[in-house]
Parts: sequence; structure tokens; C-alpha cells
Amino acid sequence: MPLRFHNTLTRRKDLFEPLEPGRVRLYTCGPTVHDRVHIGNFRTFLFEDVLRRYLRYSGYEVTQVMNITDVDDKIIRKARAAGVPIGAFTAEFTRLFFEDAAALGIEPAEHYPRATEYVPEMVRLAMRLRDRGVTYERDGSLYFRIASFPGYGKLSGIDLGGARDGARVDSDEYEKEDPKDFVIWKAHREGEAWWDGELGPGRPGWHLECSAMAMELLGESFDIHTGGVDNVFPHHENEIAQSESATGRPFARYWLHAQHLVVGDRKMAKSVGNVLALRDLLEQGADPLAVRYLLIAAHYRSPMQFTTDALAQASAAVGRLADLHGRLRAAAGAEEVERAGEADVAAEAGLSQRAEASFREALDDDLNTPRALAVVFGFLREVHSRLDAGVPTAAAATWLVRLREWDRVLGVLRCSPAEVPQGIAALLREREEARAQRDYARSDELRKTIQERGYAVEDTPEGPRVKNLGAT
Repeated sequence: MPLRFHNTLTRRKDLFEPLEPGRVRLYTCGPTVHDRVHIGNFRTFLFEDVLRRYLRYSGYEVTQVMNITDVDDKIIRKARAAGVPIGAFTAEFTRLFFEDAAALGIEPAEHYPRATEYVPEMVRLAMRLRDRGVTYERDGSLYFRIASFPGYGKLSGIDLGGARDGARVDSDEYEKEDPKDFVIWKAHREGEAWWDGELGPGRPGWHLECSAMAMELLGESFDIHTGGVDNVFPHHENEIAQSESATGRPFARYWLHAQHLVVGDRKMAKSVGNVLALRDLLEQGADPLAVRYLLIAAHYRSPMQFTTDALAQASAAVGRLADLHGRLRAAAGAEEVERAGEADVAAEAGLSQRAEASFREALDDDLNTPRALAVVFGFLREVHSRLDAGVPTAAAATWLVRLREWDRVLGVLRCSPAEVPQGIAALLREREEARAQRDYARSDELRKTIQERGYAVEDTPEGPRVKNLGAT
């Protein structure tokens, strides 16, 4: 079946048709780095990782942008309370985010723009909006007038006419003419980070940051915008309003949102006080692959309950996959695996093709990972049965290749031939981030560090490849 996504904008499953054939431009709302990112956030980031991986598996060239929000009201307050400069404060939490992302096997995006690095672009967008007459100034701050955008509410379905004036329609903490409006540029206040320019001393609003970075790196219109369900309103609604007011064009065609991770009967959130960081789970002995499996096992649009029992079941599932992988490796010689990569149809007797068709059908249906995993485990049971009965080496090699191919999407094989130690993976992730920021000196330094630890990095059009220099 053709690829379809449930589009929050249209409230239906839409056929996926990128603006440019064969190429997908994807914007994902990244972390706000004022604390360690919790696994509820990582549920969204892992959904986006599977999305990216499946798009590439389906033959698309993917350009992904994930922003890093490194200035906002909370960051300013927390850095001040810690007595640390904002740059140093956010750098440490950014490092920890990338460390956790690497441990969970999240593939690096092509770009990781930091808000503080794109202020000139944000100023230009704010001035463009001002010139369009859709903003107003108050006490040195610039606000977007929601009434100027007739399509406001088309993403979230919110009825502003019924919204209370005191309702939380914006996370920014400044005065405004109408509580339903949102800030574009915040006037400078004592003790806060600020930039000077044509809008006067101040800093950009959160919503403006994402619009400016997305348009700078992906263009005024792009294919997919993702985030957590909490982002739908007001953040993504406001992004649409200001972006489309500035350009007169649709901002993103497809909007995909992941549901909450739930603990007990409440979503996981810092405000609730029930958050768990990946580090907490690892210190309790959890396998990061099991955490990854758990967080992708439910459909991204369904709330997901986190329990220790569920994590134990995920660990068992990862173990079963590792057992099959090991058994197939033992049954297939290295030479046969190389030949199997060319699709030995006779040896696999149709099992692999049928399973592959079902695997794709599941993921083509709005990235239905539970169905895809059911296909994988059905394949697992059938392969074990055939191995018990005795099969040619070539058949085992073909099934091994199929399992590894699926893992390009799922990323849950403990014994993947491409697997590297977590420390090396973290360095590799940091190097990709440096390359995305064109910090080639840092990239070369990290390559040397990786080599000193026994691994070589080869840059290819498909991404970096890592080779164990000590392997025979």
C-alpha cells in the first residue's frame, strides 16, 4: 500500500506526496536544554527516528532539522540560579541529550540549529511580519496579532472565541494587548540574555525561533513537521500563523504528533514530578535497547503506559531477537551472507518476501510499529521452526539479511554487525553534530579520538560507517 500518515492538519490519513519527488524535508522540534531530557520526551524523539529511518528505507533522501532551544525564560532563570553563564549551562545539557540519544540509537539529523545561532534570521522574519502589518509593539516588545490570521486554529481546532482571556495560549511570560496574541520579539529585561538590532534590545520568542530556523534550513514550505502532542497548541499553531503570514504559502504539508508517555494515570512531565531520565533506568540495570524497544512498541499516536513490567517484557523481546540473530549467524557462513544480500529467492522460499511485504504494509499505514513488530516476531517463530527442521545455509543467510534490513528501521538488534560501544556511538554522534554545524576542526578532532579508541570512521553518502580496527 502507498505510504500514508495521519495528518493533524487535516484530521485524516493522507497519502504522502513530498514536494520534491524522492526527497523529504523534515523538521522536528528538539529539546529545550534546561535539564536532562526525560524518557517521555525521548518517546517523541524515537518516533521521529523511526520515521526518518523508514523514509530512508523506502528510498527517500531525507534532510532532517532538529532544533536545540538554548534560550528561554526557564533557561535564563535556572542558569542565573546556578550562577552559570547561559552558554555553559545549556552546553552541558545539550551534551547530555546527545549522549542519551546515542545510547538509544537515534540516528543523527543533518542539522541541529541552536536558537542563539540564528538570531539574525529571526530578526529578519520578525521585521517581515512587522512590514506585513500583522504585529504591534508594546513596551518595546513585538506581538503577533492573532486576529490578523483568518486560519488561526486550523491545526488544533481551537475556538478562540470561546477561549478565556486568562487561558494559557502562550508560554511566554510577558504582557500583551490581547492575551490571545503571542510575542515575536521580547524587550530586554535586566539580567536576561539579549541581542541588539533593528527591533531594539531583546530576544526572540519561542515560536519565532522554530519558524526562522525551519525556513532557513528547509525553505518556506517543506514536507513534514513533527513534535509531541503538547506542541500542537500553542506552539505549532503559532508557527503556522506567523510563517504563513510572512510568506503567503503553506508552511508544512504534514503535521505528525506523538502522544504522551504515561505513568500511573498521569503523563510524564517535569511539572508533575514523575519524570525518569534514561540515566535513571541505566543505573537500575536497564538495557538501552530495551528502553528503545519499549518506546517504539506502541503506536506513536496512542498514549503509552510506562511500567517496570513493560520494560522487562521489552528486554525479553530484545533478547529473543538477539537469539534469532545469533542462531542465523551460526547457521550461515560469512560468504553465504554476502551472496544472500543479492536476494536468493529460491533459498528463502518466499518467506522473506511475504514478511517484507507485511512489514512495509504495517509501516506504510501511519508508521504502525506494533503491527510491524508483530510481523517480525511471526517471522521469528517461522524461522526457528524451519531451522529446527534443517534448511540450507543459503536460506539462513537470506533470512539473516532480512532481519538486519528490518533493523535499519527498528534499531533494536543487540548483535547488529554495525553495533559499536556506547562511548564510541556518543563520540560519533557528537562528530555528526559538529559536521552539521560546519565545525570541521572539531569533527576532525573527534575522528582522531575515535581512531585512538580502535575504530575508523568512513563518511559515505548514506552516512558514517564505523569499522573496528581490531576486528579480523
